[in-house]
Amino acid sequence: MIPLASASAAFADAATPALATPTPTPTPGSFRRALPAPADSIFPASDFLGPTIGVPVDQGNRFYGWFDPGIEVSTSQNSNYPLTYNDAPNIPQLDQLIFRWERQPDTVQTKHFDWGYRFSNLFGVDYRWTTAQCYFCNQLLTYNRLYGDDPVEMYGILYYPHIGQGTEIQLGRFISPPDIEAQLAPNNFLYTHSVFFDFDAYTQTGALFSTKLSDYWTLVYGVHSGNDMSPWSPSQHFPTFELIGRWISHANKDSLYGGVDAINFTPYMRTYIGTANSANPSTGVLYGHDNLQQFNLTWTHVFEPNFQNLVETYWLYEYNTYQGGTINNGPFKFGGGGGVGAFLPGRSTATGVVDYLEYKFAPKDFASFRVDYMNDQSGWRSGFPTSYGSLTFGITDKMSSVVTIRPEIRYETAFRTGITPYDNGTKAAQTTFGMDAIIYFGNP
Repeated sequence: MIPLASASAAFADAATPALATPTPTPTPGSFRRALPAPADSIFPASDFLGPTIGVPVDQGNRFYGWFDPGIEVSTSQNSNYPLTYNDAPNIPQLDQLIFRWERQPDTVQTKHFDWGYRFSNLFGVDYRWTTAQCYFCNQLLTYNRLYGDDPVEMYGILYYPHIGQGTEIQLGRFISPPDIEAQLAPNNFLYTHSVFFDFDAYTQTGALFSTKLSDYWTLVYGVHSGNDMSPWSPSQHFPTFELIGRWISHANKDSLYGGVDAINFTPYMRTYIGTANSANPSTGVLYGHDNLQQFNLTWTHVFEPNFQNLVETYWLYEYNTYQGGTINNGPFKFGGGGGVGAFLPGRSTATGVVDYLEYKFAPKDFASFRVDYMNDQSGWRSGFPTSYGSLTFGITDKMSSVVTIRPEIRYETAFRTGITPYDNGTKAAQTTFGMDAIIYFGNP
């Protein structure tokens, strides 16, 4: 990664019961061909994690987006890294300006093929995490700029109703499927992300299939060019495979969602010599990109529609990599840059877990408590051989249909004695207070 989200048996094609007076003909997508959504709609998603085929969507071509400014007031002065996404402390910043064009297929009906597409363009400081190798990556890997642009989603959608109980195929660049947290602001419970999320996969380019087997089982599977790598990147690893399953309990209170997010036949970092540039005036510069082998599992339990808990764990590995992962040849700032880290022969691993406790306490407000842990014992992911933990409490206030604000307070620390990853490698811990505002426009 370079440093994101069912009427039960009743169905749209079911016959309308005979009545004494005529009833209106249902419009496309007016039914729900899935289990009822278990969580309140105030949360980023009311369905369980993973694709839910058979949910009504707005029809037609749509254009919309959001503007997401924020600030992270911090005990660090130079960099908040490895806090995600807000590297620059104590200054207002534009996290995301998103423009999105899309058409969603109607997956409620089961009579005919349908299609769609999505294009989402991100400008802001958050590009530092979503950028993939050779998608305008010089902004980060050559110049290490604070702000940049990234076409974070670019894919077409094909819907085949007779493969299983409906299958969607995404072709292009899409969000890595398994996480609680996501790359785009409205899909998250909190303003900042966990340290856990900082270091796993963000986007993939290839083909992603989602097949509904029943109301209780969905299968997600595909092939791509490697996590956060374009197919034309010198670092790409095609084919990289993924296979993820989702199970929902018959009580519609629990879900397990997990499997293999990325695995390939060459699990090492592929390096190459790039050309000289203004930031690196030497005759050649070494480049290389993480080739994560990644396994995830998430359990969601809904106590009541307004009260739920989600816990996710992962295991990552790679062979013959470098401390700090992907090589950033830009000047050292914002916790990154400076070229190649120390070489790490053999297998490097990282493990982590994150827990979200979510409670809606008012008609327009919910509270989030997050605890996470990530063990980067060789420094392969973060550049520092240590484990990390963080505690975050925040409120999401949906002031209106147009404006959402998210204040939060956070404490995080590195656990290994003598290791100081924070504030450009000078502190072992930091405390922050952050807040952002998501302001929507268009026709979401």
